[in-house]
Amino acid sequence: MTAVGDISGPAISDRRAVVSLLRHLRSPEGQADPLPVWEGLRSMGDVVRAPWGAYFVTSFEACSQVLRSRNWLVPDFAWQERQPDPRRWQELATQELTGTLSRINAPSHTCQRRALGNPFDRTTLEGLRPAIAHIVTGLLDDLEERLRADGEADFVETVAELLPVRTVGEWLGIPEEHHAYILDFAHRQAYAQELFPSKEQLAQAGKATLEMRAFFGELIRERRARPGNDVLTGWIHHWDAHYGDDPEAAARVIYHLTMFITIASLETSAVLLTNAVRFATEEPARAEWLRAHPEHIDDLIEETLRYDPPVWLNSHVAADDTILAGTPLAKDTTVHILYGAAAHDPRRNPDPHVFDILRDGGHITFGSGPHYCLGAPLARFEAREAIARILERFPTLRPAGPPSYDNSRLVFRRITSLKVTV
Repeated sequence: MTAVGDISGPAISDRRAVVSLLRHLRSPEGQADPLPVWEGLRSMGDVVRAPWGAYFVTSFEACSQVLRSRNWLVPDFAWQERQPDPRRWQELATQELTGTLSRINAPSHTCQRRALGNPFDRTTLEGLRPAIAHIVTGLLDDLEERLRADGEADFVETVAELLPVRTVGEWLGIPEEHHAYILDFAHRQAYAQELFPSKEQLAQAGKATLEMRAFFGELIRERRARPGNDVLTGWIHHWDAHYGDDPEAAARVIYHLTMFITIASLETSAVLLTNAVRFATEEPARAEWLRAHPEHIDDLIEETLRYDPPVWLNSHVAADDTILAGTPLAKDTTVHILYGAAAHDPRRNPDPHVFDILRDGGHITFGSGPHYCLGAPLARFEAREAIARILERFPTLRPAGPPSYDNSRLVFRRITSLKVTV
């Protein structure tokens, strides 16, 4: 008996099968190739009971429905307070992220999104192009120097992690000497977003949260004292005027926007760029074809996002009693959207295990609906600029081996290393 349509939970054999698949996903083999896990969970149904009472959503159609429908919310402070054991949600790092745009619902979410508009529209991206081109050139100079000196280099630490932090630093006016520190606390704070972080991970995330508060608090205070021609100055002016006589409310919104948009743009963009370069260069014939057809670099990026998404899982909760893919779910029930399983659903993408640049398929890696990722256009833009330059400048670049992963992750993918050579 499967979990589909069975609100009382799966049979013991299914529970064991789910646990076994999740353990495999945490292993080096599962991190390197999660596709058997997505296929195994999807074979149990479109909605599969998790051992802790939540549900995995595995099909493309059901995942899209959760993301788009008003029947589903993100787990905000109000939901956390209704939980039987709220201790998990009272951790400092968890509370900090719950105040960000990704974890608030309407009407507060609507108000902030309208005020932000589309921060990375075509005009903004074109305005950033010279700065991004300059950043990419400098990073590829460093990559070339390391390749000449050692014969191989780590693409993640030399290029992939630095491009997004330098870009967002340029956008917000954060000096380069702070970028390494931002990356450090962003990596540690991300543990708070895992499904079941250990006590040690929560302690690391809590320490990172205090560092994050201090850093962005000081940055905002300095910008208030010395306004500039940058996005952060614009946010300060807007929210100070919006809240009028409530400066503390204005300060909270400005802090959460600055902190969240900074750290949210880092790991996911780094994983996208690393994966895209790996897929572009691991087969010489594919790299040569892309050099001859640069108009398909965008297609490479979309297929990379589909085939190996930087985020594996996102959680939503039922706003009311509802039915999802034939499964009745009570109000406040948590569902975990599995982006990888959805993107490899053969009903949406035939032959999903094949990496096909010309697939013209579908994915929901950046989400959908009200909480669609604000930074998606910027991540695509960065990847496009970098890959075009890499293919042109390093015609024989190739991975020296498979990437290495942070095996403690179940939510946000993190590639820790990818050695490349020429």
